[in-house]
Amino acid sequence: MSLHTILGAGGMIANELVPVLLANKENIRIVARHPKHQLGLDSVAADLENYEQTLFAVKGSSVVYLLVGLDYETKIWAEKWPKIMTNTINACKATGAKLIFFDNVYMYGKVEGYMTEETAFQPCSKKGQIRAAITKQLLAEMANGSIQALIARSADFYGTKSIRTSFANTMVFSNLSKGKKAQWLINANVPHAFTYVPDAAKALYLLAKDSTAFGQSWHLPTQSNPLTGAAFVALAAKEMHQPNKLTVLSKFMIRLAGLFVKPIKESYEMLYQNDSDYLFNSSKFEQHFGMQPTSYEAGIAATAKLYL
Repeated sequence: MSLHTILGAGGMIANELVPVLLANKENIRIVARHPKHQLGLDSVAADLENYEQTLFAVKGSSVVYLLVGLDYETKIWAEKWPKIMTNTINACKATGAKLIFFDNVYMYGKVEGYMTEETAFQPCSKKGQIRAAITKQLLAEMANGSIQALIARSADFYGTKSIRTSFANTMVFSNLSKGKKAQWLINANVPHAFTYVPDAAKALYLLAKDSTAFGQSWHLPTQSNPLTGAAFVALAAKEMHQPNKLTVLSKFMIRLAGLFVKPIKESYEMLYQNDSDYLFNSSKFEQHFGMQPTSYEAGIAATAKLYL
């Protein structure tokens, strides 16, 4: 029997992937520093900065999903991501496990037009530089044939009740659920793509089961005609039966708040993603697998129900 191992259990994507794997009757191992034990799942406590612990966590796996979410701090990313990527690659090479790396779009930098799998890496942030370095490291291993791996890349995402890694959840759905005004970053009049988390989880499993998908990078299914921030908020407010009121946070307001709240300070360098069109193309995945992304109307309605 195949074993699907999730490195970084407990995160937004991992929590959606587990039910998909269970529905397909897969054997599952969840790995984290302090994993929450779940009935029917193999739970392993491991520090992925330690190679021996990483190797132990990966042993016996058919497929390994690298879904780690570190604290949103450049210093932590610079210190931990290279170790985690190196240890994960080496553990998969040693055991013969296939690797799926869940990536973001930070390494692209500011892009005019649609981001595709062929978009050049031109990071314009420190976090983007770190992500570019670890992604290039994995791509080099893939190119020389030393590991069976693929990269699955997502836009910003929404679609669960977690607020830790989703500004749409934090600033829109969570605020509306408390009777507060929704908030948006910089410019609510430009389109901004979001990947629906349940779509991302289903897509990861499809990739894992397709041997021809390895050795490539994939953009996970995401609606190609994104809403503006104002339109996104209007739909969310309607579904949550709240007034359609929106506060747009300027760079000055964010910089000021960053003096007191570290995560906000850390987000400042990424605001280039919010001042102009943020477009994400996933046609390669959609055509290969025949999977269409969930519409924003349906995704926002489903997400709103989680908060009601």
